[in-house]
Amino acid sequence: MKKLVLGNEALAQGAIDAGLSGVYAYPGTPSTEITEYIQRSKTAKSLNIHSTWSVNEKTAMEAALGMSYTGKRSMVVMKHVGLNVASDVFMNMAVSGINGGLVVVVADDPSMHSSQNEQDSRFYGKFAMIPILEPSNQQDAYNIMHYAFELSEELKLPVLIRMVTRLSHSRSGVIFKERRTQNGIQLPVDTTRFALIPSNAKIQFEKLVQKKKLLLKSSENSHYNKLCLSEDRSLGIIASGIAYNYVMENIGENKEFYSVLKISQYPIPKEKVKEIYNHCDKILVVEEGYPIIEELLSDYFDENGKIKGKLSGELPLTGELNPNTVGQATGFFQNNTIDVPEIVQGRPPQLCDGCGHTDVFNVINELIPEIGNKNVFGDIGCYALGALPPLNSINTLIDMGASITMAKGAADAGLENAIAVIGDSTFTHSGMTGLLDAVYENSPITIIISDNSAVAMTGAQDSSALGRIKSICLGIGVHPEHLKMVVPLKKNHNEIVEVLRKELNYKGVSIIIAQRACVRLSRDKKEEIKQKIASLN
Repeated sequence: MKKLVLGNEALAQGAIDAGLSGVYAYPGTPSTEITEYIQRSKTAKSLNIHSTWSVNEKTAMEAALGMSYTGKRSMVVMKHVGLNVASDVFMNMAVSGINGGLVVVVADDPSMHSSQNEQDSRFYGKFAMIPILEPSNQQDAYNIMHYAFELSEELKLPVLIRMVTRLSHSRSGVIFKERRTQNGIQLPVDTTRFALIPSNAKIQFEKLVQKKKLLLKSSENSHYNKLCLSEDRSLGIIASGIAYNYVMENIGENKEFYSVLKISQYPIPKEKVKEIYNHCDKILVVEEGYPIIEELLSDYFDENGKIKGKLSGELPLTGELNPNTVGQATGFFQNNTIDVPEIVQGRPPQLCDGCGHTDVFNVINELIPEIGNKNVFGDIGCYALGALPPLNSINTLIDMGASITMAKGAADAGLENAIAVIGDSTFTHSGMTGLLDAVYENSPITIIISDNSAVAMTGAQDSSALGRIKSICLGIGVHPEHLKMVVPLKKNHNEIVEVLRKELNYKGVSIIIAQRACVRLSRDKKEEIKQKIASLN
């Protein structure tokens, strides 16, 4: 059966067909569609595949490890910066190993279409000393899921699959295979390896290090790493992941005239690299993201300056690659890009018309002349657009949950009128621990939780914070007199200004929950939210 699907959807169907029992994830572009596809899949529902959104990436990965512990196959999905949040369990489960197959899917975002940085997740895989797989097209993404689970169970290690934005969000026809049945529950014979007290951890780490040769052998023999040598020795190309597609778009039907090494499994296959290096006069390394392969080969392998790529300037160090940049680097064609006329300008994103976040920022902006214009600490979500014109309300935007802790640190330094703005799902993702820090010291900060009852920025997924924020804040220790509920509407503007002004004068932790459902939610969804909130109160 062949279907036209996104790269993310191909990977998700591959997981279902490979015997998946559970997917755990926190929504984040460009990875979100993987989990959404499984949640919508009738097949996944009939197979009872677990697919509820987790509170954050760390809890998702720990739950996936728990399912793997029982012998079943599990998958955890996130965007690249989400792996920072999950890095604790990620590094340690490489040491403990797994039981049932466990695949970690991370979608990187070169060019930062919806992210704070361009970090390359292959570094994390190398750091953890586990296998890394990097599909080059949609069919690869589907097929590689079957292989990833088999490899994970063979090596007793988690396997990292790295996607990138263009592959995640582009479509192609994909041929699906016959579905494998799910594993049954089979608990590990020896559980001591999962109990990483130092005496056990030392043994497990030694075993992990000893697997290095096994991982390299697997990579050398992998059919995902392909070497084709031609009679023409002038240029050899080493390409990984989606960059291989860009190379092939330029080569086209003339591929037999070029020496090409495709890398889709790591560690880097040394013997294949030596072959192409010795065969060709010049080597061009084409990889999306950081110059990981190029740097390794240049520093430890290349004595003649034959290796070219991002470090040598043939390819750009930042942003995404594309067929044009690859074509220019390989010499297939010259730069023939057309200058964009000055009249054509980029249109920055803006909050939706009628968004409750806008009403929150209008309240803050009215008080800025009184409190200062560099006091507002922002967070990750739709409301991050408050940093842009015409609002210009937010002064900082670093990572999930940083608004509260940065406001606390600034207040510790003596800054008055420190305001933190955080969304509902971000608050439960990473804000609660920061609030506990602030409550412990009764820091003089005002926290505005702009609650739109959804993980709105990534497609309005259900928020685990729904109907629980007030109880969470009281449970953490916020004084009831300084926990205010408001409805961010234009008609309530003056009332909310006075609430914020009063709380800013309080020399301790105060919270204003601005609760109004996302304007893009359907009427039925809003009614469902109202009923759920009422049932929890």
